[in-house]
Amino acid sequence: MSCLRKQVTGDVSVEVNACPGPDLRKILEDLRCQYETLMERNRKETEQWYACKVEEVNLEVITSSQEIESSNKQVTELRRQLQALEINVQAQLNMKENLESSLAETECRYNKYLAELQSQISCVEQWLAEIREEMECQNQEYKTLLDVK
Repeated sequence: MSCLRKQVTGDVSVEVNACPGPDLRKILEDLRCQYETLMERNRKETEQWYACKVEEVNLEVITSSQEIESSNKQVTELRRQLQALEINVQAQLNMKENLESSLAETECRYNKYLAELQSQISCVEQWLAEIREEMECQNQEYKTLLDVK
């Protein structure tokens, strides 16, 4: 049995003629160089994109600032116009009030004048009525005297 075991458990040695493996250090150096190149390119592209975006934002800020300034000037001008119009309206209202007051005074004065004239007219009418009555009386007396004659 021991003989059989020796035959079965024998030593096997295998020799492989392999060519030397690739230089891993060189491959890692090449990969590192490629990644560094890629990173540098990405960094430059990112910086350019960032600079472009910053420029766009700056242009928008300048444009917005100009629009705000223009709007502020317009608001100020509109406020001035509003004040001028309010002053004008107030002046017109004062003038209307003065004219209405003047009209009321004039109406009052002419109403008094008309009342005086009406009073004078009434007096004259009464005086005329008395004269007419007197004339009729005198006319009656005259006719009576004529009839007596």
